[in-house]
Amino acid sequence: MSSSKRVWTVLSMLEWATGYFEEKNVHSPRMSIEWLLADVLQVKRLDLYLQYDRPLSVEELDKIRPMVKRRASHEPLQYITGYTDFMSATFRVTPDVLIPRPETEQLVEIVLEQFRDQSTAPVSLLDIGTGSGCIPVSIKKTYTEWYCAGMDISAKALQIARENAAANETKIDFFEADLLNIQNHSDISGRNWDIIISNPPYITNDEKDALDPQVIDFEPALALFHDSPVILYKKIAEFAASQKASLFLEINNSLVQDIHDTIASLYKTVNQACDLDGNKRFIIAGKPV
Repeated sequence: MSSSKRVWTVLSMLEWATGYFEEKNVHSPRMSIEWLLADVLQVKRLDLYLQYDRPLSVEELDKIRPMVKRRASHEPLQYITGYTDFMSATFRVTPDVLIPRPETEQLVEIVLEQFRDQSTAPVSLLDIGTGSGCIPVSIKKTYTEWYCAGMDISAKALQIARENAAANETKIDFFEADLLNIQNHSDISGRNWDIIISNPPYITNDEKDALDPQVIDFEPALALFHDSPVILYKKIAEFAASQKASLFLEINNSLVQDIHDTIASLYKTVNQACDLDGNKRFIIAGKPV
């Protein structure tokens, strides 16, 4: 991509970069350059179509050039721009945190709907494996009277989560803790939780090869992979049951029956729910045994 002599416009950049990304087998090539160019120009993606003939300045070209190069290597758009939208809020993301997915938005919506009648009650919610903090921050923004907290084993992830809570003007407590030793963390085990929610690492190492390069090469392995995800779900469910808390989980579709059976040994009521693609993606449990 040369900026000498040629006058680059919004349209010519869209067309050139789309073709370039197609050559590099980048997922969603047109959307990728729209996302990057909208970020550089500080406009909405749809607004790009209202200014096709707008020339790009030297400064704008200097900004877009390295971004295009990074995207061509399959780096996620959210890491390139440094942010993503989730539940109508903006969250900072870095390679230290998993990029929030639409499925996780659906999990949050399930919680909000199920507890609609208790939206102003003194409910306590803990998000296990909070990452960017998108779950407790989004819930706290909606049900402001709730006490919401998040825990994670990664100190770097928790720093991002705290920044996101502050940026979204929500008060969230974040704890650095290991799920496998959660009972030893007094700030967590010493409190009564009404809701436990979690999107833990649920991809097995055997499933790695099936993932898109932008996932496996860039997102944090600690938040994605585990030798035996069912073990993590069991630890989460055991803690939630000990608290007599309602349990909301995002799950691996390929492990749904094993996870369901594990939860059913601890809870009387266990339900499954599908994501928007029809995959069994969530487990909701109440009334511990």
